[in-house]
Amino acid sequence: MANEAQDMSASQAPEACEVEADGGQEAQSGLSKSQKKRLAQKTKKAAAAAGGEDGDEAAASGGGGAATAPEPAGEESSDEEDDEGGAVGEPGSEAGAKKKKKKKPKKKKAGGGANGAAPTQQTTPPSVPVKQLFPAGVFPEGEWQSYQEDQRWRETAAEKRELDRLQHDMINEVRQAAEVHRQVRSYIHTIAKPGILMAELCEKLEDSVRKLIDESGLQAGIAFPTGCSLNWVAAHWTPNAGDKTVLQYDDVMKLDFGTQINGRIVDSAFTVAFNPRYNPLLDAVRDATNTGVRESGIDVRLCDIGAAIQEVMESYEVELDGKTYPVKSIRNLNGHSIGPYRIHAGKSVPIVKGGEATRMEEGEFFAIETFGSTGKGYVREDLEVSHYMKNFDVGHVPLRLPRAKQLLATIDRHFGTLAFCRRYLDRLGEEKYLMALKNLCDAGVVDPYPPLCDVKGSYTAQYEHTLFLHPTRKEVLSRGSDY
Repeated sequence: MANEAQDMSASQAPEACEVEADGGQEAQSGLSKSQKKRLAQKTKKAAAAAGGEDGDEAAASGGGGAATAPEPAGEESSDEEDDEGGAVGEPGSEAGAKKKKKKKPKKKKAGGGANGAAPTQQTTPPSVPVKQLFPAGVFPEGEWQSYQEDQRWRETAAEKRELDRLQHDMINEVRQAAEVHRQVRSYIHTIAKPGILMAELCEKLEDSVRKLIDESGLQAGIAFPTGCSLNWVAAHWTPNAGDKTVLQYDDVMKLDFGTQINGRIVDSAFTVAFNPRYNPLLDAVRDATNTGVRESGIDVRLCDIGAAIQEVMESYEVELDGKTYPVKSIRNLNGHSIGPYRIHAGKSVPIVKGGEATRMEEGEFFAIETFGSTGKGYVREDLEVSHYMKNFDVGHVPLRLPRAKQLLATIDRHFGTLAFCRRYLDRLGEEKYLMALKNLCDAGVVDPYPPLCDVKGSYTAQYEHTLFLHPTRKEVLSRGSDY
């Protein structure tokens, strides 16, 4: 009936209304008072519309036909809203106006609801998981560098290009972890200021990693504790519970943290110093790390990389309090290969000459890190232990202490063979675990990693990048605009 009313021409409208009005007399006996009133109003309006002035309005609203054709009593409730909508706009129809206001669709806010738009930029402080910022699931590539001349043929070899393509899914996960690292350290640059508690700085950094990587047990999360070693402490220091150390203007802080997805680790570090007198030290170490990255490649001997790093590092000097200090490579600290869920996978990349002649191989991940010092250039273990890691190669070890067995179960469940610290155990609700932790260390199940320190009063700096040796070229995964 509604379709027939819309097909009428303007000249036929009055006649049709009269016919429908006459034919509707018999049906009016079964209508309520409100329906009779609306029917009378619609009939009068249609009859008064000469020349079809309201024909277009009736066709547009779709209410004309419905009003002149009373529905059966069984369908009255289902179509009543349409009848009310057809009466909207008539003079004196306040009820109709209210109905229209109720039926007006609400505008959806951008980003709201299940079908809302995905976030397009990061918040401050960062809280949006990186995977939501890249809805296509393809993450930014790192910095590409060619291998040395004797390996350039790889870039055009069809076989090597196909091997590279087959690794895309795996390397895309690592790129996601690298993007998390870049965004987190960009945020940390804004809050790492003199006066902040070191514990607070670490907590904010680690909370940001958990949010941006969308932490999920061992599948995605933090790769190892945040190292924030100060001054003569070169590595492996993070505050334990109750530590009140405050970052000072004259401190030199090494921030070393990692991210991981499905065990693929991105390990990268940088140095923060507020006093410009330390700039030559930072420049020396940054330049040495970039040299190590540039020299790395398939079939390159690790000892050759160390020699190149030392040459660059020790070409710098730094003047402190009127005295000039040569910058020295810390000879007993190294870069390292990285494996799935294994931060130190077996190969060491020295930062001085005279190391082993082992070669880098295709498909390996490496952390190229260098340490420079104004002290002796040699570190020793000192201070309270905070870093621990389960021995990757340990088999079943019988444990007598029930508490040690319980703690080991917690470590296996939450960290596996990834490094952890006491703060992480505190966060999981573990209490009075030091004796059990010592028992695990004594049994060789867990290894402690004490802070590594040069002579007191000296200053040390660190820069580090993770790279992957593709079949065609090398990719510096952790490269960013900052370093």
